Amino acid sequence: MKEVGPHGGRLVERLSPPSVLSELAGVPRLSISRDAALDMENIGTGVYSPLDGFMCSEEFISVVRSGRLPDGVPWTIPIVLDVDEEQLRKQDVREADTALLEHQGVPVGLLEVEEIYRYDRKEYAQRVFCTMDHCHPGVCKVLSLKDVLVGGKISFIQTVDARFPKYDLTPRETREHIRKMGWQHVVGFQTRNAPHLGHEFVQKSALMVLDTLYNGKSGLFVNPVIGRKKGGDFTDEAILAGYEALLSAYYPKHRTLLGIWKTEMRYAGPREAVFHAIVRKNFGCTHFIVGRDHAGVGDYYKPYEAQEVFKQYPDLGIVPLFFKAMFYCKRCGGVVSEDICPHDEQAHIKFSGTSIRQQLTRGIVPHEMLREEVARALLGIENPFVEVDERGEKPCEYRV
Repeated sequence: MKEVGPHGGRLVERLSPPSVLSELAGVPRLSISRDAALDMENIGTGVYSPLDGFMCSEEFISVVRSGRLPDGVPWTIPIVLDVDEEQLRKQDVREADTALLEHQGVPVGLLEVEEIYRYDRKEYAQRVFCTMDHCHPGVCKVLSLKDVLVGGKISFIQTVDARFPKYDLTPRETREHIRKMGWQHVVGFQTRNAPHLGHEFVQKSALMVLDTLYNGKSGLFVNPVIGRKKGGDFTDEAILAGYEALLSAYYPKHRTLLGIWKTEMRYAGPREAVFHAIVRKNFGCTHFIVGRDHAGVGDYYKPYEAQEVFKQYPDLGIVPLFFKAMFYCKRCGGVVSEDICPHDEQAHIKFSGTSIRQQLTRGIVPHEMLREEVARALLGIENPFVEVDERGEKPCEYRV
């Protein structure tokens, strides 16, 4: 099979060496958030192809209202840079200027300022998250953004998060690995959690589907999100420790690749499911797993709304693989879905993050949910759960 092309037809790489910093005397400097710094890295390394910078107003409005870029290319999540107006005034940053973007004093990259514009936060939140409930973590963040957005092309210089270099693969590096392994088809798996038995069942089922459909060499790209999450989610360290334990013990090494995606979870449900697929296409995946309540939180979205939305994007260029909710059936003696299990709910053990957390906190290994090796890896971490997120909100403050 011909290698899947990047989204929009080109792999964007906008990179500058750190040596360029010596040439920037007198360039105005803008302080940005960690999430914006990670977005900048994702633009610069091609994860967000075909974007080459933070969105200007035309792109922003088109994405918010139609889920597409102005040229019709599917894109569902705004990638924007909010900046304090006072900071712009102090640094005398204007359109057509070049600014150095920094996070906590660390230079991240350069921005060619094309447009400084105002926007409608409420429309942004309502259209992207389908709610204005302040308890929704995505809505809460959007409503806390600064009044002004700055759009323009970027040049990425250096990361603000270099904790996991072994798994920090760019799209170019991932595609080179796929070619080296000879994989003709690759299925991507998005996760913000440590792996439980339901995840393993879905991943291996997807590999078998590809083998059956195409009768060729296929691979699995496990691509956990590393970045800001809500309270109650697994920490980045726990997610990777769990997957290291699982993949080394239960997966053939020549069929799997573990690589991280440094970003925040937005919890935008259907919109984010499409966005997740686009990103995995840029990493070189031909297929993408979409499960129940993908990228959802609480009860803001219908259980399979994130699967239905793909009907609106027949031109996405990556094939979604839909899976129903999985659970452990005590009568069946294994992981099943509602479509293949004849037993009533009394025999079912749902894969509950809350239950896993409670049992692990007590030092108990829930064998119907977790592999022993994964549980031990998680228990080996001092605190495998995010207690409070960056906004200071505890897990109970979200409807999870």
